[in-house]
Amino acid sequence: MRSLPVLLATLALAAAAAPARAQTRATVPPLPDSSGYGTPILALGRDHAGGIWAGTYGEGIYVLRPGAAAWERIRADSSGRSISFDYVDALGFGPGPDVVWYGTVGDGWGRSRDGGRTWENWDATALGAQYLYVTPNGIVRRGDTVYVATADGIKYTWDEGTVWGTLPDTGRRALPSPYVLAVAPARDTGLWVSTLRGVVQWSFDFGARPADPAPVPALGPRIRAIFVVQGQKAVVPLVLGGEACPGSLHPQRRQVKPYWQCSGVLMTGAPPTGRAVRQLVGCGDLMCAGATSSGAIVGTALGLTLYAPPGATARSRDVYAVLPPAPGASGDTLFGTACGFLRAQPAACLEHGDTVGVLAPAPPRHLLFARPIALADQPYIDQTYRYGSTMGGTFQQHQGVEFNNPIGTPVHAIGSGVVVFAGRAERGALTVAIRHDSTLTVDGKRAYVFSTYYHNSRLLVHVGERVAAGQVISRVGNTGRATNPHLHLEVHVAPTENVQAIVDPAQRFPPYTVNPELWIEPLPGTGIVAGQVWDGHGRPAPEARIYGIVKPEPAETPFAYATTYGDKAHPDPIYHEHFAVSDVPPGEYDLSVTVDGTRHVKHVVVAAGEVTWVVFGQEK
Repeated sequence: MRSLPVLLATLALAAAAAPARAQTRATVPPLPDSSGYGTPILALGRDHAGGIWAGTYGEGIYVLRPGAAAWERIRADSSGRSISFDYVDALGFGPGPDVVWYGTVGDGWGRSRDGGRTWENWDATALGAQYLYVTPNGIVRRGDTVYVATADGIKYTWDEGTVWGTLPDTGRRALPSPYVLAVAPARDTGLWVSTLRGVVQWSFDFGARPADPAPVPALGPRIRAIFVVQGQKAVVPLVLGGEACPGSLHPQRRQVKPYWQCSGVLMTGAPPTGRAVRQLVGCGDLMCAGATSSGAIVGTALGLTLYAPPGATARSRDVYAVLPPAPGASGDTLFGTACGFLRAQPAACLEHGDTVGVLAPAPPRHLLFARPIALADQPYIDQTYRYGSTMGGTFQQHQGVEFNNPIGTPVHAIGSGVVVFAGRAERGALTVAIRHDSTLTVDGKRAYVFSTYYHNSRLLVHVGERVAAGQVISRVGNTGRATNPHLHLEVHVAPTENVQAIVDPAQRFPPYTVNPELWIEPLPGTGIVAGQVWDGHGRPAPEARIYGIVKPEPAETPFAYATTYGDKAHPDPIYHEHFAVSDVPPGEYDLSVTVDGTRHVKHVVVAAGEVTWVVFGQEK
């Protein structure tokens, strides 16, 4: 089996193109950095005039216009003429020289007709509780038609947003799932689309045509990057990137059907902290660069390789976005990482820590339940709005965790027990609560363990019914106080069996919630990081940001930092933690937090199925 670099070298000859190059020097000014830990860059693009655009996590959009020496910042405000949200993961341009599009993590998308000075938005006000999570790099233009891919399907407009259509989600022409992971223009007409249920080519003429074979098991279930080779004589017409590896659609010489070839060459020597391919881009007709959670894919005269600076931390090599030179122009490729442009990152992102206050990975200290969403669906926890989080001050403190999934996705009981609530709770959310058979002893006293499941579209159990672990109890929906279709899961450890203490329609902050990430099994092959952050007076530091963990999935809700609990969240009665993050890929991480003006950095090791414990602020 030939390696991918050899395939691409063959492709270069077939396309009669010179070898593509993608250097890693940051040849633009660093982005402004309000945190000191670097600005996470989620998307990069170039407008018709040559201006460079960067979509960021929580800092809006930055623009470096032609000839400018400094970045111009575009942020959400209350004027009605700004962007709608500061979490931007998609950019697009045209039709027209001054038309710019952007997509967000949780509040839809928007468009400017004047180069970014004023905006029209399709946000929660216009869209309701769907289509708000735009797929990373999910804005594609074909002629005058603009497509916006989301976790709820693909919307399109042919008249600059006056009328929006929706790709069908039922019938023979439908996408295999409305939950879109990646999208790219096909070589001839239509789109290549990756969904939770496989990869298809879609067009208005024939609808969804599955890839062959579909889904693509060799490349992993979640294809995040699609690169369509434009050279008509190309040996490799399509390259995909997923969780496991990059791979190509390669015609067999003696058989009619093509086959998918997965190559691990680009991942050789990659650190084991997640290896997801996030974006693949081309220089002319040839693929020349890419973004992965373990470094940058760069092109050389001999092919492609994975690059990470020597001695880099996991966060500094966490690459989200790529921008090659303009067509026909020379120059360097830009790589946007979790802490700024590659090779132009702040010292805090590059610093390695000590192991004082760090314990080796160990088995969990109490029982773990099963996950409420099957692995075949979308089992990942929303990384932007974790337990105790406010998403950078955007929302109220969170009393559970979210699982974003299409409406109707089965919801499973995380453990056996008895249904104690089944009906409408806060703001009419269809809700199920289970008192589990398992209990916990806290300070010599018995505590009851409950789980609650909110925002369902349909309930399948009734009060008093006994359920088994894994039983389907409801279907995902967006009822009640929901901004999109998702399951909101809570775990409660209570000294009482009183159901009103667990589900009270008038109470937004139940008194006995704990972090579900310490109660449900981490995804296969991943571990948990938990710990404490103390201030100089020996008190828990509230809402402090812990940087350094790398989590490739789910990319539509990217991980930037963990936060310690505020005054509404509750530490686990066994751990007494201030923060906890599950589903962390095994490997080594350098975690940083600033408390009372002092930066603390700890080096931790994560192991599959185990909990790594770390304490900040008690080094003396």
